[in-house]
Parts: sequence; C-alpha cells; structure tokens
Amino acid sequence: LGKSDVTNAVESVFSNIISTLQRGDTVSLVGFGAFSVSHRSARMGRNPRTGEAITVPASRAPKFKAGKQLKDAVNSVAFSGA
Repeated sequence: LGKSDVTNAVESVFSNIISTLQRGDTVSLVGFGAFSVSHRSARMGRNPRTGEAITVPASRAPKFKAGKQLKDAVNSVAFSGA
C-alpha cells in the first residue's frame, strides 16, 4: 500500500475508535487491549498557586487496558535497566 492509503486507513481506525468512545461504548482489539470511557465525578480541588478551593467539574476520560498478548510481549523482552 502507498503512504496515503496507509494514512487514510489509520485515520479511519482512530476516527471510529473516537466516535465509539463518544457514544460511551467500548472498543476491544483482540490480543491488543480495550479502550473504554471512565466517568469522573465532580470533586473539590485546590488551586496550587493560591491554595484557593475550586470545584473540578465531572468529566469523562478515555481509558486503555492492555490485553494479555500485549502484556506478555512487553514482558518477554529482557529488561536492561536503562
């Protein structure tokens, strides 16, 4: 495949993952992992500069959980400590 074909394919995959997560659904890539949406409730926080109490609004955040094959592949490489 040409570079533009590959770029279009990758952008299409990312676009589909994003639209699925926007609907609140989960995307599972067998052997790789799963993308899902995490719901964060509103909470009280502090402004680090002034120390003033602020309200952090509720939000949704993307979350990724690696699959077993991905974890095994990463852990099978010898750790060099560098």
